[in-house]
Amino acid sequence: MSARLAIPAAPQALAEPQDGAIAERMSAVDWPRLSADLDSQGCAVIESLLPPETCRALAALYDDECRFRSRIVMARHGFGRGEYKYFAYPLPPDVAALRAAFYPKLAPIANRWHQAMKIAARFPDAHETFLKRCHGAGQTRPTPLLLRYGAGDYNCLHQDLYGEHVYPLQLAILLSRPHEDFTGGEFLLTEQRPRMQSRAEVVPLRQGDGVIFAVHQRPVQGARGIYRVTMRHGVSRLRSGQRHTLGVIFHDAA
Repeated sequence: MSARLAIPAAPQALAEPQDGAIAERMSAVDWPRLSADLDSQGCAVIESLLPPETCRALAALYDDECRFRSRIVMARHGFGRGEYKYFAYPLPPDVAALRAAFYPKLAPIANRWHQAMKIAARFPDAHETFLKRCHGAGQTRPTPLLLRYGAGDYNCLHQDLYGEHVYPLQLAILLSRPHEDFTGGEFLLTEQRPRMQSRAEVVPLRQGDGVIFAVHQRPVQGARGIYRVTMRHGVSRLRSGQRHTLGVIFHDAA
């Protein structure tokens, strides 16, 4: 289901990149191909989006309580096992830069999908403008988050909706090293098709890879026209070690 896009390594990457470092990496992405992969598969992998130094710095934020607005223990809510924390505003600079940089690149895809699915909502060019729409509807709480899994932990299949205004794409970045920091813990996607059995996909990720994927629904061309498929994502059970992930969601929460 997924397609991989390679990005050349940036020289002298900083531990916490500023907008310029992120922009440099994003400039190497083949955006037309990424758009085509999202249209055909519902997700696309961008290799080496963040360097190892930045991945370690972001994962280390998990124990800095002042960075976050809330902590969720998944087992208490039936979400799985493991935990995650939502960042508070102001977001860490690198998280804010990722959110601001990816939003306008993905907005044409989001608008095209909504048009194809006959959903009235359209998305402005600037993320700040979209956030004002969210906040005006009472969705004022930031949604970017850090997730931590230990041995035996997993994340049930779900959708990150949070309110009336939902951006149809989101980004997750693996911060840990598969087979070194952890084993198991694969990123999972399922696609529920009308009157057909669901399709499942394991998306292989390496440290620093980002995966862009559909949050809720996406359009698919069928023999009788366009229909909607419902997407869910999760994480399979960790066999050993510890896994950290950064989630970048573009709409805020009620």
